[in-house]
Amino acid sequence: MKVTRFLPVRAKLHSPGCTPEQRRLFHDYFVTHLPSSSLHPDRSPVGPHHKLPRADSSPHKSGEGQRPPSALPGVGASAGPSKETTVVRIPLKSAKHHFGGVTVRGSRPYNEDTYQAGCIEVPAFAKRQPLSISRRQAGQFDPNKQGQSASGDPQVFYFGVFDGHGGEECSIFLRDRLHGYVEDAAEKFGMKSSIQTQDNVVGSQDAIDNDRVKRGVELQRWVVNAWKELVGGYFKRFRPEYFTALQKGASAAQTPEEGEGPSDPLSMEAMLTFAFLNADLDFTRAQAQKTTNAPTSEDPVLDDRPINETDVLSHPQRPASQNLTTMLTAPIGGSKRFKGGSTGSIAMVSTPTPMPFWNPASPSTVVVAHVGDTRILLCKSSDGVAVPLTANHHPSTPVEATRLRRYAASFVTDSFGEERMQGLANTRSFGDISSKRLGVSAEPQITTVQLSPGEYSFMVLMSDGVSAVLSDQETVDIVKEARTPEQACKDVVAFATEVSEDADNATCLVVRLGGWERRSEGGGGSLGTKEMRDFKKRDAENPRSRRQ
Repeated sequence: MKVTRFLPVRAKLHSPGCTPEQRRLFHDYFVTHLPSSSLHPDRSPVGPHHKLPRADSSPHKSGEGQRPPSALPGVGASAGPSKETTVVRIPLKSAKHHFGGVTVRGSRPYNEDTYQAGCIEVPAFAKRQPLSISRRQAGQFDPNKQGQSASGDPQVFYFGVFDGHGGEECSIFLRDRLHGYVEDAAEKFGMKSSIQTQDNVVGSQDAIDNDRVKRGVELQRWVVNAWKELVGGYFKRFRPEYFTALQKGASAAQTPEEGEGPSDPLSMEAMLTFAFLNADLDFTRAQAQKTTNAPTSEDPVLDDRPINETDVLSHPQRPASQNLTTMLTAPIGGSKRFKGGSTGSIAMVSTPTPMPFWNPASPSTVVVAHVGDTRILLCKSSDGVAVPLTANHHPSTPVEATRLRRYAASFVTDSFGEERMQGLANTRSFGDISSKRLGVSAEPQITTVQLSPGEYSFMVLMSDGVSAVLSDQETVDIVKEARTPEQACKDVVAFATEVSEDADNATCLVVRLGGWERRSEGGGGSLGTKEMRDFKKRDAENPRSRRQ
């Protein structure tokens, strides 16, 4: 495992004097404290720790009020200041015992799946713990001071899996840029930390910042109007679920108040919805401004097509707006118009203290934002049951069918009995500019889960190349049998590729949680689905059995 020492950055996330160059922003490593002896084991002295000649030493006698011989300097209860530690940063993708990620192309000629993992620079959103009444001595080492982000909050971890279709341009864009849109939205919304109080006064109530609330509502109204003007169609009456100030019945004269939960116009849900819609807006607008070459063949079918067939949006000539701090050096989605898209799911993990979320004693909060048919699961430590945090956005889903029936009457059923809309199996995705007017949006489904210490064993993020072949319980049971998250990803992807008739691109991420060591205790371990998995494997090894 690669370990790099560095000097921590002390820039504040929302400090007026903090320039974008001083902010750490997204990074693919996490910060922690390690004892210096673990980095330099040869530095520890060998032999007696006193520096007296052996002739002057005397045996220890109990009952004299002296320190026992086992209590070496720097190990006692009050020896905190002398404990020497070093701040290190560890690449998350190299921490094989904490995280694993694998993506393969299967039997496809190329791989359109991507994934991302690291720490994102947004304020902490974990539920704050009660303050302890215990006090430490001045200068004593505090283990909760390790692993802080540049803003002073505990690190917020970010994991994402993206499944492209029609090409890899959109999934690569999401892998490289979506976390930047989330950071940018958090800064524009002026999000505050959930574990810090104003002026560091315990129990003080923050006054409502009307300017910040008004700015957040203006941003929501701006992105909705931008979609309405650019695409039209479905977006003419588009009101995102978490944009409460824009819902029907909300009076324009009323000033929205800041509160807690999804009803807050500046909630985490509203911020993530804005980030997803803004990212999709830039990608869609970038593709619309590109021109495509007219067909040169003399095919009469092509000649009968309308002249403005390539004008898929209302104003295709308008350039893409890159609202982020760092501009792209290349056009979004390549030099030619990209008509494909990508589904995706992200999970952000925040803790109330800098103690990492994989510690068995650490509670945490997980926020999931999901679009399409990628999937995120949790595995309970008590009974080993898979807990899905996402639902597929397909035309057959009741929620999606109700949302789109008024706008998309072109639901068709393919030869396999699956409903599709405009040829797409997903009703929510990034890109897919030809289907935007029918309602294929990137409005995310957002789920928040409070994790108690050791309540869950691990979290799995996967593309449909895995979830279409394995059930949720089969997936978590395969993970239970692995020794490390990295090995678990390899086992899941290998099994899904082996038993699939037409192996799609497969991607799997496994994140260790506090109950990892107890993953095989509850629910009979991995035996519940072993018979079914063995049957699938035998059936895949005997191709003649599939012939009718």
